[in-house]
Amino acid sequence: MKMLVHRQSDSTELPFVMNDLLKFVALSEDDADFFSELEPIGKAAAEEIEKFAQIALLNQTVRVTIFDPVKEYGLSLPIGPVAEDKTPIVTIDGEVFTGFDFVGGNRPYIRWFAKFYDLTPSRMTIEYEAGFGDTAADIPADLYQALMDQAALHFGWRSPLDAKSLTNSPHMARIAARYRGVQV
Repeated sequence: MKMLVHRQSDSTELPFVMNDLLKFVALSEDDADFFSELEPIGKAAAEEIEKFAQIALLNQTVRVTIFDPVKEYGLSLPIGPVAEDKTPIVTIDGEVFTGFDFVGGNRPYIRWFAKFYDLTPSRMTIEYEAGFGDTAADIPADLYQALMDQAALHFGWRSPLDAKSLTNSPHMARIAARYRGVQV
């Protein structure tokens, strides 16, 4: 089984408020020299949190393609959270498949019904919307704070001189770990 995951952002918003980030790194709007470099740092911090925690901060369309899927009881979707009423679209070998039950939340899960086991699929595609919402205000406060902390670390330590320099904020790692899915 091989799984490919593709994310497509649904939101044009930033996952942070620029003024919040300016205040967090102790800058004012008068520090225009740093303003242009702070937005990409904030975006990079958001991407690091998303990858570390296997989440979508803002709404994204996630497409999972699985080649030669195994016939297990169900499947944990790789990116959360997913609203309970946002049922994924499952396609097996090009045909829409509805023989499953879906559980949303931080760790979304698909449970296959009996008719799944009658198939011999070679390719499965699952498409769904993941994320906390459309704006930075929808992101849980602890994750938002972790994003600020990670961005501040990057801002304060631009171009570290050695490979042993701190690359993840301990606060970000601790908070993001709470949201990360654990699989057995």
